Amino acid sequence: MDCLFCKILAGEIPSSKVYENEWVYAFRDINPQAPVHVLVIPKEHIPCADGVTAENSAVVARIFEAIPEIAKQEGLTNGYRVITNCGEDGCQSVKHLHFHLLGGKKLSEQMA
Repeated sequence: MDCLFCKILAGEIPSSKVYENEWVYAFRDINPQAPVHVLVIPKEHIPCADGVTAENSAVVARIFEAIPEIAKQEGLTNGYRVITNCGEDGCQSVKHLHFHLLGGKKLSEQMA
């Protein structure tokens, strides 16, 4: 598989890890859009939100259990934003389900 995030998980490509457990890996985005910009990914390859099924949805729950821990660790005490992109029109650049955790400043109310 030629997946950038799978290669990061395999240690083939370096990343700046901020969190890891049995199901989830989180690392700093190399092109941050906010003072804190962390990518949170499942260790299991799921292409995007469209690939979430009854069989793998528990990993998404694990991600959302980890996000508050990561946010606290990163000092995001006044709030944050979680975003996922899916498909071409959603501007998904890496075809591995991932969530952008953004914060560290007052974020724009504009979403598009």
